[in-house]
Amino acid sequence: MLSVSDITVQYGSRKLFEGVSFIVNPRDRIGLVGSNGAGKSTLLKIIAGQTEPDKGDIALSKHTTVGYLPQDGIAFEGKSIYEEVYSGVGDISALKDELEEVHKELETHPDHTSDDYMELIEKLGELQHKFEDLDGFRIKSNIEKILEGLGFHSKDFDRLTDEFSGGWQMRIAMAKLLLKKPSVLLLDEPTNHLDIESLIWVEDFLKSYEGAIILVSHDRTFLDNISNKTIEIYAGKVTIYNGNYSYYVTEKDIRKELLFKSYDNQQRYLKQQTQFITRFRSKASKASSVQSRIKQLDKIDLIEIEDEESAIHFNFPPATHSGRKVFELKNVSKSYGDNLVLKGVNLEIERGDKIGLVGVNGAGKSTLARIIRGTEDIQHGTRKLGFQVALEYYSQHQADSLDPGNNVLGTLDSVATGDVRKQLRTILGSFLFRGDDVFKQVSVLSGGEKSRLALATMLLKSSNFLVLDEPTNHLDMNSKKVLMDSLRDYGGTILIISHDREFLDGIVNKIIEVKDRNIKTYLGNCSYFLMKKEEEKTASSSSKTLKKSEAKPQGINGTVKKTKEQKRQEAEARNKMYGVLKPLRDKVHKIEKAIKLKEDKLRDLDRMMEAADFYKNADKAAKTTHEYKLLKDNLSKLYEEWTLETGKMSELEQSIQK
Repeated sequence: MLSVSDITVQYGSRKLFEGVSFIVNPRDRIGLVGSNGAGKSTLLKIIAGQTEPDKGDIALSKHTTVGYLPQDGIAFEGKSIYEEVYSGVGDISALKDELEEVHKELETHPDHTSDDYMELIEKLGELQHKFEDLDGFRIKSNIEKILEGLGFHSKDFDRLTDEFSGGWQMRIAMAKLLLKKPSVLLLDEPTNHLDIESLIWVEDFLKSYEGAIILVSHDRTFLDNISNKTIEIYAGKVTIYNGNYSYYVTEKDIRKELLFKSYDNQQRYLKQQTQFITRFRSKASKASSVQSRIKQLDKIDLIEIEDEESAIHFNFPPATHSGRKVFELKNVSKSYGDNLVLKGVNLEIERGDKIGLVGVNGAGKSTLARIIRGTEDIQHGTRKLGFQVALEYYSQHQADSLDPGNNVLGTLDSVATGDVRKQLRTILGSFLFRGDDVFKQVSVLSGGEKSRLALATMLLKSSNFLVLDEPTNHLDMNSKKVLMDSLRDYGGTILIISHDREFLDGIVNKIIEVKDRNIKTYLGNCSYFLMKKEEEKTASSSSKTLKKSEAKPQGINGTVKKTKEQKRQEAEARNKMYGVLKPLRDKVHKIEKAIKLKEDKLRDLDRMMEAADFYKNADKAAKTTHEYKLLKDNLSKLYEEWTLETGKMSELEQSIQK
């Protein structure tokens, strides 16, 4: 499907990649992992055709399409959201016009037996097949479903894209991509701008996605739930693991242990052989034996041990003592003009609480965090900070307050006190500032680097109440774990806005959901909250079903009362329906059996094509790929036939019932 062959990328004397090769098979779910700066985003851009490698190439099989979602840098303007998303599948409107033109030609063609007419019939079939592949008949409902899944409301569909912030612009880009359904989907940190509800919707959508996916994400739960293969980039090389992220972590430890054992054994062997050569090099009687061992040593492939990233851990300055009640809101309301964001909110935070603040984007999480901090005015109610509470606040905008003339190490040193000053280089390493990076001027740092430095700076200040708004957005897996461990050990009170389920689970003991202009508290971690939400959803659905059934006239044991005449008429109708529908049902059953046989065969071919050595035999690979395509075409026709016949059956049933 897609082949990455011998990719090499070099910046000056530094080689980012060297000889990177792997194959992407249909329905692969690949998690691309590695530390920040390893080259994950660069590799995605190369596969997407946006960046050229210094060496190597990307090969696509026929009809394979690639779609790419970058981390940032997307801005749409001049169209409504609906129009912008629809434009992503521009082929559909062109196909629609072409289909209408062919229909007109067929209707007016004088000779239904001519070659021209048969060519038109064939062309019509091809166009319909393409139109169905793009789901053209359901394009409107698909656009609406995707936009709503990504958190847009129906009232937003006609709004101009210019009105939306960068995070929502990324959602528009994702909607266009998901609607287009490319054969290979490349996603670079797709969860950064999603809330928990939208994230779970995207997760469910990707689980059933028909194409292959290559995904970069620092959200471990998201990676685990989607990927079935992990490709690690380390020191310019790739290593493939046939499992999700958790499997990769476990398997990597096992491989590392085996590698260390092999390395020790090889070192002992080399030492023994070197000692023998040194001892007997000058003895003529041992000359042939010495030469033989020298030749053997020359042929040995030396085992190399990867440089270990030292385990980093740091402790916050001891939390200062505060009163039992850390913070309180009473009957608080907040509006922006006519937009009422919060209404009648009551909140009490106690010393030692570790709270996760969640809710859909736009629900008011950041507004509530700013109210707690004291930088957001309220129209109604009271806000009260507890006795001796020392509050520290972090948001993405904190980076703007850094001194551009200072360097990274100096910025941290200006706020650090006591023993923690001995750990500054270690702490900066955990926030991805390594080596000479610590001497960079703040003015030359990227937005992500400034955010990480602002977070590190805030965490070193003496406090007893931390309010953190999306602290993990620019951190890799290792850095996120360092932060999570440190927050878990923090002795004060914490409130975190985050959509990272694993991160929240590792810290919080309470979830506050912002919804419908108010809040609701769940006494547990994020997993508990999601479980309760699912239970509430199920209960609500059951309640609606029950109300519908209660609306009908009930007899004994809840059955609907029927007269003898009604029963007789229904029996006659059933007999008539059975006789009329039986030929159609038999035909549908036959089609379903044929579909099952072909689907089973398709799965067998899928497994064959996923094998690592599949493409080694070019003739066999070509033959199998051709068979796979024919089978998919046949299946597509069977699906069309099944849809047609079941549609006839449904229409006939409705006609008889009337």
